Amino acid sequence: MIHTTFLPPSISSLLVFFQTSKLNQLIFKTQVSSYAQQNCNNYAFSRNEIYATCVSLPVLNSHLHWNYHSSNSTVDLAFRHAGSDTSQWVAWALNINGQGMVGAQALVAVTGSNGSVQAYTSAVTGYSTGLQPSQLSFDVPSITAERVRGDVVIYATLVLPRGGTRFNQVWQVGPVNNGAPGIHGLGADNRNSLGSVDFISGETGAGGNIGGSRQRKRNTHGVLNAVSWGVLMPMGAMAARYLKVFSVANPAWFYIHAATQTSAYIVGVAGWATGLKLGSDSAGITHQSHRNIGIILFSFATLQVFALLLRPKPDNKYRFYWNIYHHSLGYSIIILSIINVYEGLDILDPEKKWKNAYTGILIALGVITVVLEALTWFIVLKRKKEDKVTHAGGANGHA
Repeated sequence: MIHTTFLPPSISSLLVFFQTSKLNQLIFKTQVSSYAQQNCNNYAFSRNEIYATCVSLPVLNSHLHWNYHSSNSTVDLAFRHAGSDTSQWVAWALNINGQGMVGAQALVAVTGSNGSVQAYTSAVTGYSTGLQPSQLSFDVPSITAERVRGDVVIYATLVLPRGGTRFNQVWQVGPVNNGAPGIHGLGADNRNSLGSVDFISGETGAGGNIGGSRQRKRNTHGVLNAVSWGVLMPMGAMAARYLKVFSVANPAWFYIHAATQTSAYIVGVAGWATGLKLGSDSAGITHQSHRNIGIILFSFATLQVFALLLRPKPDNKYRFYWNIYHHSLGYSIIILSIINVYEGLDILDPEKKWKNAYTGILIALGVITVVLEALTWFIVLKRKKEDKVTHAGGANGHA
């Protein structure tokens, strides 16, 4: 089965990302009226249809035209996606009882490689949908589609359920693979292609709280893991490597190291748990490499926690081997953590400044590491030189 989805919208500065997503939702709401006011009424349909209402949807170069008939609660509509490619599917849907993708009652148009267009209805029952043809929860007496001048237009008549006029809407665009709809892109436009529509007033809402709960979980998952695995873990390793060279920091460096890494593990487990919840709520949506690295990270970090409980004393003959194990696993966790944070940022696809912010944090930590590494070697070599002089002086004194 080929999966496709209608995904809902998508450190000190990284912590702000969680709050900014809410601000973006508010901006979406304030922009709704401007979207509705865009002039799309000048479009000339090939069949000379005339629609009383038209709105330009905020993303994916899409427009919705319609005539509402109050006498029988029906809507004649045309959903138009501009600049469509061949071997591409487009869809527009109403979600009668919910928000976002699951439960959406979709009108689908699939364009073949030869330019022919097939139109049909598809009820989306889960994230693992392949947009197979099926009946909707309301009547669709007619549905056709065409591709004209690069635009794909779906024409349909809907019998609005329960006499309602305001519903949540979803629209989407994706590739056609072997003649069937494939999974659409996961960029910001694809995640924000949802809102609401009122067929009487002509008012439309963009984004808003639709899918907001799931998006909040995604943001929470990202922030928790970026802070824990991506920042605290490297800082804890730096504390262990560079603080213990200072005599005054012994044994404080160990407690700082242990506290930092334990905090990173606890926060990381919380982030890992939100990832598991997102996965269970989104059957059919898989980010394989991100998921696999996350599992490896959790396993390695858990082994590190147990390793602390089994840490031999400094004079134990096995301490050397324990140190090799502890350091190797620790640095592996840090490398995998950084890789997975970037994997997660690519999935969340926030504004570029958030990835730049994390990159800036890593550069800052890298510069500090270089400085401390140089200072550490200076102190160590200086101490060895002083010890050599002291031992030489002691030997001459006994001669």
